[in-house]
Amino acid sequence: MVSTPTRPQPDKQQAGKPGPGSSAVPAQRPVSAPLRVKAAYRKFWSALEGTGTSKNGSTYYLILGSTLALTAIGIMMVLSASSVESIAAGKSPYGDALKQGVFAAIGIFTMFVLSRINVVWLKRLAWVAIIAAVVLLGLVQIVGAEVNGNKNWIDLGGITFQPSEASKLALALWMATVLARKGRLLSRWQHVAIPAVPMAIIIVGLVLVGNDLGTAMIIMMITAAALFFAGAPLYLFGIAGLVAAAGTAVMAVTSSNRMCRITSWWTGQSCADGIDANYQATNGLYGLASGGWFGVGLGQSRQKYSWIPEAHNDFIFAIIGEELGLVGTVVVLILFAILGAAIYRVVVAQEDMFHRVLAGTIMVWLLGQATVNMSVVTGLMPVIGVPLPFISYGGSALLMSLCAIGVVLSLAREQMAPAIRPKRMLKFKAKPARTTAATKKTSRKRA
Repeated sequence: MVSTPTRPQPDKQQAGKPGPGSSAVPAQRPVSAPLRVKAAYRKFWSALEGTGTSKNGSTYYLILGSTLALTAIGIMMVLSASSVESIAAGKSPYGDALKQGVFAAIGIFTMFVLSRINVVWLKRLAWVAIIAAVVLLGLVQIVGAEVNGNKNWIDLGGITFQPSEASKLALALWMATVLARKGRLLSRWQHVAIPAVPMAIIIVGLVLVGNDLGTAMIIMMITAAALFFAGAPLYLFGIAGLVAAAGTAVMAVTSSNRMCRITSWWTGQSCADGIDANYQATNGLYGLASGGWFGVGLGQSRQKYSWIPEAHNDFIFAIIGEELGLVGTVVVLILFAILGAAIYRVVVAQEDMFHRVLAGTIMVWLLGQATVNMSVVTGLMPVIGVPLPFISYGGSALLMSLCAIGVVLSLAREQMAPAIRPKRMLKFKAKPARTTAATKKTSRKRA
């Protein structure tokens, strides 16, 4: 007697499993919606993290391409946004864009040099860089120039330099070096806190003396990211969050200007003294709204006619939305998303703590700053002075951002297949291992 393939006998076969020689398709159990969501969630992160290698160099070239595209968009939009105010001030309409282009050229050259060296060599510069950053931040308060209430610039023969931007990269490099040196000791809170936290407090304090709350927030973000990627206990972040929230509340209450910005953002009304701290944000939203789907056209913005003061700085994203429309802003968002996903692949592939902390900190710095800037322009946060990486006007910020990308590119280059990997520009001899000398001594004794 031959059994019917479509009717498996339950007493001889397990449910869902066809018998030997049977051509029946096993019955599939219905998958519930939570399990499908969970599977899709795991599939997404698995695809995002990749395999840890990039033999065809896709990660390297995605980082490089998105960075160059954002920089090019930045120069173009700086030219468009700054030309009107430059003409009104009796200056060349191309002056700011040319200056931005020069810093972009220097930054791209430095980025390529850094991408062709072994970043381990940068450990030697960690202490020099952090000490130089602290000294320069101190000099700013003595000989620095004040712009719009912020004292953050040093004038070097007509070229202004912002040490607080350099301190971001210096702090990331120094924290990666120090935390990697401590290694397993980081399970104890004393080794997590010292010397990383005091150094971060010194830098944040010097930046706050210059009245730059936005940059101080980004530096705090960099500090938290370095500790996170170093594997610091999570309960410390809860304590630090409470302390940071209390400190922010104290700083807001003790400053009438900050309270005015917060209340104006929350209520949409002017302050008691008649100052409209939300003026820039309101006109930024007008710019985004008037852009529509495809914008009013490149160079045709109306908000840049002094409705948005210094439109080429922190509110340049609003000018992009007005001139290039929703499509233009989405292109910028996609480029940042590609950059973030590619850097994330580099971060998760690192087994060495120094590499992981340095790359992870740079990722949080650039993407976190971009998120804060866009949140301010779209009205999701009160106005704080944070430039949009690679796009806003500012030579120091652009130069340091490109240098940071150069460091990440160096790590991404190591994931490529040797045949297509760009060659190193500088090679450093490794120190002879101590075990070699000990082995030689043992050999001589035996001889």
